[in-house]
Amino acid sequence: MPATRELQNSTAIFADIEALIARFRNGHGAGEFQHWRTASVVLLFCAATAFAATSPIYKQLFHFSGTDGASSNSLVQGRDGNLYGTTQGGGANSAGTVFKITPAGTLTTLYNFCSAANCSDGVRPESGLLLATDGHFYGTTSSGGAQGTGTVFKITPAGALTTLYSFCTAANCSDGAIPSNPLIRGTDGNFYGTTGWDGANNEGGTVFKITPAGVLTTLYSFCANMCLDGGGPTGALVQGSDGNFYGTTGGGGSPASWGTAFKITPRGALTTLHAFCVTTCTDGATPKGLTLGTDGNFYGITASGGANQYGTAFKITSNGTLTTLYDFCSQPGCSDGIQPVGTLVEGTDGNFYGTASNGGTYGFGTIYIMTSGGALTTLHSFRDKYSGAFPYAPLVQATSGIFYGTTSQGGKGGSIFSLAVGLGPFVETVQASGKVGQTITILGQGFTGTTKVSFNGTSSTSYTVVSDTYLKATIPIGATTGPITVVTPGGTLTSNKPFVVKP
Repeated sequence: MPATRELQNSTAIFADIEALIARFRNGHGAGEFQHWRTASVVLLFCAATAFAATSPIYKQLFHFSGTDGASSNSLVQGRDGNLYGTTQGGGANSAGTVFKITPAGTLTTLYNFCSAANCSDGVRPESGLLLATDGHFYGTTSSGGAQGTGTVFKITPAGALTTLYSFCTAANCSDGAIPSNPLIRGTDGNFYGTTGWDGANNEGGTVFKITPAGVLTTLYSFCANMCLDGGGPTGALVQGSDGNFYGTTGGGGSPASWGTAFKITPRGALTTLHAFCVTTCTDGATPKGLTLGTDGNFYGITASGGANQYGTAFKITSNGTLTTLYDFCSQPGCSDGIQPVGTLVEGTDGNFYGTASNGGTYGFGTIYIMTSGGALTTLHSFRDKYSGAFPYAPLVQATSGIFYGTTSQGGKGGSIFSLAVGLGPFVETVQASGKVGQTITILGQGFTGTTKVSFNGTSSTSYTVVSDTYLKATIPIGATTGPITVVTPGGTLTSNKPFVVKP
């Protein structure tokens, strides 16, 4: 049985066990109990066998020394197959860095922040980078810039940095300040993001749009109506299939002020979908961003609250119906982890992967896998502060199928690691949608010698293999929404998400 299928089957097995336990708890008799006991023993054996065959392979790739950066944010794959990221501190000017790291662990510092006069190029990036269709990376710094309150920047893979915008340029900082969350690319080609402070209402932060040329438009200022709309956005925005953007705030939303989930239109009309911790906090508190699942629902985590007050994993629909999927610290000794802070990532197996910043077998955090139904399994427990501890940033799945992540401690400035769980290679598009006749960028590996590129079964008659790790293809007439497949000498690769063909 392939390793990917074993992992998928094993998570399904745990879901079956949960269902059997629920039946027993609902008052079935002795005969039912005997059935449950026998079946659960068999299922547990099968699950153990499946996970034994797919034991996660964890590797430490790099330890920051401080001079090359410290406390890395999340990573992103570039066109060349390498991973790119930022550090919040360290570097030549102790103001953070931009770096490149190979899948094998060779790191190159591309840029040291505060290299310009008065740190006008920015200081302390607190989020990862975004790969855009031009092949360059876009990001934010939480301080520095012309006003000292943060910037939006562009940087080439070779390390040439351009400051696109400095916050608090508008009167009374109505454009916001201190951006600390990642940018996303909208289907209109513009970038969207948030600031954690200021705005028209002085303190709640903003949602903004910025063009690739650096023209910024403030779409919404939080903390209106006594902050019932929330305050202090957390995590990256997510664009739904309806064209609206979805996100979370870490505060506001109710008298308890434990955060919200919200929807906002591209024109800036905001709707609060859920206010957390209105009464007992069993729904969680302090949400940390959303992920759009392939089922059309949004998935997220809260850093606190829940049945055990150590955080939750949840699902929320586009109309605001929230379901708590998991309460952290539900296993003995909190071996499943506590206080998750990095947003979830949906793997190519349809499961969600994430990190808990604390807890686990040794108390230094965990990496976990969770089914869409909430069955959670710990994949790795971090051991100590020297080999890597306290993961705060989200994971990323590279097109090799391997997950990569970072820890805030380990060595002198944190670490970068990889985790292989038996998932195979795939392809990924830089843009999530496009129209017939438009040329898109596809990332992957082994592209040299590619013989076919198809959009949901319709072959593209125009594609160019630029390198072994990326190609360009034109969306053909007759193409419909669905997976992209690339036929290479090594086999057929399929996209991790459906590509949307717009009318």
